Amino acid sequence: MSNYDYIKGSMVAIATPMLLDGEIDYESMEKLIEFHILNKTDVIVSVGTTGESATLDFKEHESVIKRTLQIVDGRLPVVAGTGANSTSEAIELTSKAKELGADACLLVTPYYNKPTQNGLYEHYKRIADSVAIPQILYNVPGRTSVDMLPDTVFRLSSHPNIVGIKEATGSESRSKELLEKCSDNMSIFTGDDKTSMRDMLLGFKGNISVTANIAPNQMHRMCKAAINGDKEESGRINDIVDVLHDSLFLESNPIPAKWALNKMGLIDRGIRLPLTWLDTKYHKALEDAIISSRAQEENVSA
Repeated sequence: MSNYDYIKGSMVAIATPMLLDGEIDYESMEKLIEFHILNKTDVIVSVGTTGESATLDFKEHESVIKRTLQIVDGRLPVVAGTGANSTSEAIELTSKAKELGADACLLVTPYYNKPTQNGLYEHYKRIADSVAIPQILYNVPGRTSVDMLPDTVFRLSSHPNIVGIKEATGSESRSKELLEKCSDNMSIFTGDDKTSMRDMLLGFKGNISVTANIAPNQMHRMCKAAINGDKEESGRINDIVDVLHDSLFLESNPIPAKWALNKMGLIDRGIRLPLTWLDTKYHKALEDAIISSRAQEENVSA
């Protein structure tokens, strides 16, 4: 088992606030991070997919990670997204995150170039050999068009710098296979909100979550209950946020999440092309989901 057990629970894949012109909004970033700390988010994951990592240049990656660490100021762990489809770029980003003081790095599988399983192994091994910081693999074939198989994860799991994997296929059979093969050597996290409760009840150590952007306290409590094996309590809370698990993917993430955060008064309306602001045809459905989730929470708390 990983020695990095402080990296667990509800791990928000935090949105990167932007102004209308697409510039990074550091004032709103502070407000957003304080919102998460107040609502007991367990870990901040900075510059992941939800943080629009694909459209931030290297200097912006560095700047967002640095400012996130400054705002958090040691109050909770910060995981930096440093993946790339170029191994050398991933090493450079990971080295910079270590230099800045990140607690760990999250490295998505190389996208578009579709490496073989051996290519994935060599990619991650090279990064782990090159940078002495805790590293979390990230498998999300729905976005990258490459699926890192459990046998490849197992080969990597003995490396001392590889401490976990974010598995986002949503497949129960995949979850069970990873637990069987890899959980003695590494922590396993889910990256699929819809099936996150199930996977944590099976033995996953946390959820790197989109929903936690909008409902951080509920996701913290649900993750804590599920990790502790409390099926009844985790199920009760998951029923409250389940509508958000669906509605936050009405369009590509992070489009709906950013729209919702704007409605909550936490960020401006900035998003970077090729992503665009949420289509008006989805506004009512997402707003209704937010209202419904809040109403259910209030009814339970009453």
